[in-house]
Amino acid sequence: MGFDDTVLPRKRVAATVLFFDTDDRVLLVEPTYKPEWELPGGAVETDESPYTGACREVAEELGRTAPVGRLLAVDWSPPRPGRTECLVFVFDGGVLAGDEIAALRLPADELRGLAWCTPAEAVQRLPPVLARRLASACAARSAGTVAYLENGEPRLP
Repeated sequence: MGFDDTVLPRKRVAATVLFFDTDDRVLLVEPTYKPEWELPGGAVETDESPYTGACREVAEELGRTAPVGRLLAVDWSPPRPGRTECLVFVFDGGVLAGDEIAALRLPADELRGLAWCTPAEAVQRLPPVLARRLASACAARSAGTVAYLENGEPRLP
C-alpha cells in the first residue's frame, strides 16, 4: 500500500514582515477589505516557501522588492469561525528611512493607508492576536532569537 497524502491535514500558511523607522516605530497597513489594521504580508501560495511569500507580499503591498531579513517568530493561530488554523511566519524587514519610506507604494484596491506606530499605538489599532504577535516578535528581534508562539503568546522559554 502506497503513501496517500490526501488524508493528511491541511493548514493555511501566512507570512508577515515587520518594518521599523528610525524612531523604532513599526509599520502597520490598513486593508480596504476589513476594518482592522494589519502587519504587512499575507497568505503563502501553493508551492511557495514562507520566505518567498513574505518577499512577494511586500512587493505587492508596498512596492518594495528588497529581500526581507531573518525569521523572528512562528505563530500557530487556532481555527476560528470561517477559517482553518494557520501557521504565520514573521520576518524582520529592518529599518527604513527617508527615500525608502517615500518609495513605499500601496495598491489602492487592497490597502487604504499605512501608519508608523509606537508599540502602544499599534496595540490600539491591531486585533489582540496581532498585538500579541507583534510584541512577541519585537522581543525576539531585540533578543536576537526566534520565538515560537501559539495565538500570539510565547510557548517556549
